[in-house]
Amino acid sequence: MAVTRGTVVVTGGTGYLGTRLVERLLTRGHRVRLLVRRSASGRVAPGAEAVVGNALDCESIATVLQPGDTLVHLVGTPHPNPRKAAEFEAVDLASIRAAVSAASRLSVAHLVYVSVAQPAPVMRAYVAARAAGEEAIARSGVRATILRPWYVIGPGHRWPIILAPLYTLAACVPRWRPALGRLGLVTLEQMTQALLRAIEEPPATTLAIVEVPEIRLAR
Repeated sequence: MAVTRGTVVVTGGTGYLGTRLVERLLTRGHRVRLLVRRSASGRVAPGAEAVVGNALDCESIATVLQPGDTLVHLVGTPHPNPRKAAEFEAVDLASIRAAVSAASRLSVAHLVYVSVAQPAPVMRAYVAARAAGEEAIARSGVRATILRPWYVIGPGHRWPIILAPLYTLAACVPRWRPALGRLGLVTLEQMTQALLRAIEEPPATTLAIVEVPEIRLAR
């Protein structure tokens, strides 16, 4: 089994997923470096190194990377909704393209990217931006793990729980079950565990895709 040896560099490390992930990485003894905006530098977990920079800029990302590092890219538009299509292009897609360029140039050992479940019947602009990010990764040849949650339930992100009865009903229709699995809900704890596993167990192949059912099983 391959294991992480370099520093784990996180973009978006003070956000919803990143805060929890960074705390767990530090607890598990990883060296952690964050690229953060100046306004977010006060939210960096004690024990992590913080570097002020711009996650939309390849050169800025490159300053925090060394060959052999693991780059975890969590930058994205908060609370995405259909009205934010322009932000998905300007932030979500621009940032992963910058991250891929820097990761390729600096010969990082592994890139971990949180994408989104696809195909999906809603949020088409968001899904399209994330799919384009995945394409950039695939073209680069950088060893990568792509995680595809649909919605991550946690503090401040609990409204989809009201849809639980609809998920139960949909499971009774055989032809809907594949989509139901792909578009299922995951918890913040499940997502954190899946990210830890991705970081600590890089794929033997160039590219690994982790869908919702696998995210739910991560330990």
